[in-house]
Amino acid sequence: MKIKPYLITIFCALSLTASAQKSKITSGGVLKPEQANMDIRHYNIALDVNFEHKTIDGYATIDLLLAKPTHALLFDLLDSLNVSAVLVNGKKEPFTYKSNMITINTVKELAAGKASVKVVYGGKPHIAVRPPWDDGFTFTRDSTGHNWLAITAEGTGGKVYFPCKDHPSDEPNEGADLIITVPKDLVVAGPGLLISTTKKGDKATFHWKTNYTINNYSILFNVGDYKLVKRSYKSVAGNTVPIWFYVLNEHADKANKLMDMFEVTIHEKEKYFGEYPWAKEKVGLVETPHLGMEHQSMVAYGNKFRYVKVGNQDYDGLLHHEFGHEWWGNKVTAIDWADYWIHEGINTYADALFTLDFAGKPAYINLFKKSAKSFQNKLPLVLGKDIDEESAYNGDIYSKGAFFMHTINYVMGDSLFFPTLKGFAIDPKHTYSNLSNSDDVEQYFSAAYGKSLKPLFDMFLRTTDKLEISVTPTRGDNKYLVKLNNISMPLPVDITTDAGTQRMVVDSKGITISSKTMPVIDADGWYFKRVIYE
Repeated sequence: MKIKPYLITIFCALSLTASAQKSKITSGGVLKPEQANMDIRHYNIALDVNFEHKTIDGYATIDLLLAKPTHALLFDLLDSLNVSAVLVNGKKEPFTYKSNMITINTVKELAAGKASVKVVYGGKPHIAVRPPWDDGFTFTRDSTGHNWLAITAEGTGGKVYFPCKDHPSDEPNEGADLIITVPKDLVVAGPGLLISTTKKGDKATFHWKTNYTINNYSILFNVGDYKLVKRSYKSVAGNTVPIWFYVLNEHADKANKLMDMFEVTIHEKEKYFGEYPWAKEKVGLVETPHLGMEHQSMVAYGNKFRYVKVGNQDYDGLLHHEFGHEWWGNKVTAIDWADYWIHEGINTYADALFTLDFAGKPAYINLFKKSAKSFQNKLPLVLGKDIDEESAYNGDIYSKGAFFMHTINYVMGDSLFFPTLKGFAIDPKHTYSNLSNSDDVEQYFSAAYGKSLKPLFDMFLRTTDKLEISVTPTRGDNKYLVKLNNISMPLPVDITTDAGTQRMVVDSKGITISSKTMPVIDADGWYFKRVIYE
């Protein structure tokens, strides 16, 4: 996510992640039958971090529900680590650990219902080569010499450091606990609420707990010489929500400026998508040595306090984007990596709304006109089902996904589109533990529109086709037939003639218009299109 001038940043710089080197070990794909039988309820991860040797040691306890009786349990864990014991319901069980998988075959059959698995493990975790595009641990030091640790896991999944069911379709409904021990001069920042901090000898242990459902790549922690800067804000629902920023002590003087800007971002997001999703816990930020990532209730921030102006407002595009994932990615979560555009496309569209609000509609329209030139358009955004993260990830899920929402905005109109967008983000059927796919989005927007939008969703998400519009002179002076060539639904289109610009409904049969000048189709660029003048 290289930072460039603002208009390029949102659609182009973020999409550069697709061409960056990524781990070949990925998340998701076809769900294994042994894992399909498990419904993960809670993770409890207790680890001691040794900075001298760059190791972790401890255990993870996984509480789950079994749909049917079984002898077989299967958990993902990168085999750069060592597993010394596995206990199921308190009893040691035989296991194998190879090919990034812990396979447990219990001596006695496990009944359907509750089960608890404890994995005792440790060793040297995978080291990230180029975070955040490459996953793993980053052991480094800040400029004052203090140890500094960051973890990135989105592409590889939580298995980069703890045993888990690494599939987007299953999040722990009862949240997670992190109990992390580090040298006493360091601070651990994590998701949810800080339950306790205890110091013993030269060590300090931090217990973080979230009660919300959480994707496994957000179950992680950062460690550094942090100062906690606090404030609170009044949410759109009237609740007082704490904001905690774990900033390096060496940058503490920059914290208040960033938090002033951040409050503007919070309110702007709530305007369009409803109350901050984790209001019962906190808004969290933590400074990291990598650029950033959308970790739930503790967003990683490494943009080095670089700002630009949008209108008259100071703006940090990286922070704005990663925080937006609290709604699109964390609260609204795709059930399959195939539907990854829901996270990145809708959230990148949300970035553009800042331009709309603070720089005006002409700047917003120009932003999308420029973005359309950046599409690679080599693959559809949705490639099918049971797709792994590596296969689903390409730059167009950001830019073209955002542009598609821009198109739906035009088709539906502001007065219908924006309440629908917010409605999806606050609908219990599509949030928290209830995960969504592309069909869910289409059906929700179609229901609000009162007509099926499926042909438009199918074209822009499932093909690389452009909307094709033809303009053909007809018999008679200054007459033209304008029609849609490759979609089976009528669509509104802005058509500019000698009389000005009018919004007209065009279909496959076409409409005849009069103009002394050649008609201009969709001059503001609401559609990803090809116009054929015959």
